[in-house]
Amino acid sequence: MDTRQLAAFCAVVERQSFSQAAVRLGVTQPAVSLQVRALEKRLGTQLLDRSGRRVVPTEAGLRLYRGAQRLIQLEEQLLEDVAGRDEQAISGRLEIGASTGPAAIAVPLLLCEFHVENPEVKIELSVSDTQTVVFQVGERELELGIVGAARRHRSVAFEPFFTDEVILACPPGHAFAGRSVPLDEVKDGPLVLMQEGAGVRQMIEDELRSTGRRLRDLGPALELGLQESVRSAVQAGYGVTFISRRAVEAELAAGTIAEARVKGLDLARQIWIARAKGRSPSRAAEAFVSFARERL
Repeated sequence: MDTRQLAAFCAVVERQSFSQAAVRLGVTQPAVSLQVRALEKRLGTQLLDRSGRRVVPTEAGLRLYRGAQRLIQLEEQLLEDVAGRDEQAISGRLEIGASTGPAAIAVPLLLCEFHVENPEVKIELSVSDTQTVVFQVGERELELGIVGAARRHRSVAFEPFFTDEVILACPPGHAFAGRSVPLDEVKDGPLVLMQEGAGVRQMIEDELRSTGRRLRDLGPALELGLQESVRSAVQAGYGVTFISRRAVEAELAAGTIAEARVKGLDLARQIWIARAKGRSPSRAAEAFVSFARERL
């Protein structure tokens, strides 16, 4: 089969848009449409439903997509082997997602350092909450995800990346500052939470569940989105929040945020790499993971 047609079709499925698929492939939208129509004509069936706001695959399209991914990856591997895998410079595209915690403490710098050594790799980093990143990896919109919690997803596999410490951040001069606080006192903070889907929040929920409690037992007063929002609220004196220590190291050093610990909670968490099950990794992805592990 013509792998150019398959690549165009897969890009449309993953982006749910002919125009976005064209941007990803670096061609015009009419060129993508022509490739997909030629593929549908050859197979004698409709592969995409174009009637809604988003383009989605038909049942036949879903079956083709699963097999097409394997064919495209096999072609890439064959070309690399013929060209001499060990001698060839790493190139291509690395589409990676990170949740707000890892994105603030490690990932951007690692990607910059990796790009210096591998300038032929085009890197695209998107930042969302953990739940969104895992979903995008499962839908193959991203090749790699770096997240603060291993949220269950039937199409995603997780592997350990590095360890992070979560603290209870509080304003300087707060009653909790520098203390080890009993769990029952946390509600007096008042407690400011990240939104549902954030890795730190899921970690706290899991830890509380292991002690027979729930998050609502801590009487959260505010839910303010993701890491930047809760950090700003704490700095402004509006409450306390659970957050990665690495994410507030500069503020801790400057004295604009203080830290506390919570008795009975183990607040060391694992940062995970998320990959789509059954997807063969690109050379760029393999090289980045190896590079990052050495640095970390």
